[in-house]
Amino acid sequence: MSLDAQLYWAGAGVAALWLVVYGISLVATRNGTVRPGPATQELGDEPERPAVVALLSNHWRSVDHAAAATLLDLAARGLVEIRQPADDPAQSTVHLTGKASPALAPYEQRVLDRITEQAGDSGAPIGAIAFRAQERATAWNGAFRREIVAEARRRGLSRPRLGPLLSSVLFTGLFAPGVLLGLGVITGGHGVRAAAGLGALPIFPLGFLLALAIGERATRSGLERAGHWAGVRSWLRAHEDFAQLPPAAVTVWDRYLAYAAALGVTVRTSRLLGFDSGDKRRVWSSYGGTWRPVRIRYPRLRPGFGASTSRLLQLAGAAAVVAVGLTVFALLRRPEWAAAPDVTETVRRPGLVLSAGWVAIAVLALLVAGRLSRWTAFLAFLGMMPGNFAGRRGWASDALNHPGPTLAETVVIVCFGALTAHYLTLAALERRAPHTLTGEVLRMEPRRRAKSPRFLALDTGTTDQTRAWALPAGAPTPAPGTVVRLAVSRGTRMIRSVELVTD
Repeated sequence: MSLDAQLYWAGAGVAALWLVVYGISLVATRNGTVRPGPATQELGDEPERPAVVALLSNHWRSVDHAAAATLLDLAARGLVEIRQPADDPAQSTVHLTGKASPALAPYEQRVLDRITEQAGDSGAPIGAIAFRAQERATAWNGAFRREIVAEARRRGLSRPRLGPLLSSVLFTGLFAPGVLLGLGVITGGHGVRAAAGLGALPIFPLGFLLALAIGERATRSGLERAGHWAGVRSWLRAHEDFAQLPPAAVTVWDRYLAYAAALGVTVRTSRLLGFDSGDKRRVWSSYGGTWRPVRIRYPRLRPGFGASTSRLLQLAGAAAVVAVGLTVFALLRRPEWAAAPDVTETVRRPGLVLSAGWVAIAVLALLVAGRLSRWTAFLAFLGMMPGNFAGRRGWASDALNHPGPTLAETVVIVCFGALTAHYLTLAALERRAPHTLTGEVLRMEPRRRAKSPRFLALDTGTTDQTRAWALPAGAPTPAPGTVVRLAVSRGTRMIRSVELVTD
């Protein structure tokens, strides 16, 4: 066996050995079984904080509902107040009481700081606690989880699933198969670039598997405390009303409501108290003086949305190609273009003649629109397939013998003609002076295509509904919550300029 083949087999063997060690590690470091204790209402003399209980109740995998439970615990301890002015719990508000806060855990201080930021001196709706930007919500919750894990480790309830030695061995072993494979490539006479490509190949799947194993696992003390809290959950679930209790019920149930949220019992309260990115279609805003929910509409199917004048003219040209090209093709085609019934000629089948004309018009339109790619070319190739199977008699022959456009072609021509007029009208309206708007940025939402304009929702303080504007890709992105002055084009809803008014 040649040296390069030996290196290849050695790389495959090391990768298999890594997978064996990885599998044994998962089995050896899995959590023990939590044995639920008897149903009890006893919390204990020095019970864990609700956020830590959320980690234990979620099998050390997540801290779902920990932020909501912490807010309720702060309310039970008198640091914040939750009021429900009407029958609908969604209209509840959160207020600071002004009580001097004792020594708080870092994650509790983080929740209190978020409430202080939103509530201020006058309070805020509970829905306003949610973040308006996905990036900030992700960063906040990531730091929040790390602080909870640190508290659980300090109390001896949790530990890293993979110890320092084991994680170092697995991480180092990620690169061993790639090194051997890369050496095999070089030994076989290939270049460094090929060696680097093949050597990096096993790193990504093995690294993905290793990332899945990074987390927490229980200690013996943690399993015991998790069993105790499972008993508390059984006692709470025996009270059916707990599932539908509103956040303001903390004034009656005290810390029990906080622990019920941590244990996943209070479904209604946990749903209302969210510290995530919130509902992108309904955002609470205080711009204008009073808190109110603002509904946001995103114009998904709006031709010309966020397009510049040059882009509108380009799209108008593409739509005109379809309308005019299909009209000319329908008027010029003749039955003689297809082969006679008694002549065997593949390229002159009626269906293939029609498909070739339609696909050619579509490809030309995509080329004018700047959207022709290998994928659209592949779809154009598939568009020719039905013509290969169309018989010499039937719909293909009828369409070829039809004088002028068929009904389906007429519908397409009218639609694309109207689309051409629409784009040209928008291009003409772009010559007008921009309209100026001042308001607070509610949300920034990306689009599927990175080069497409982003959605910017603005609250002008005059209405409870708004439609998102188009912020061109590459333009400065104002943060949600800032007050800006926009110069906009109402036809395309494109933002021409953004001026920061206040932070």
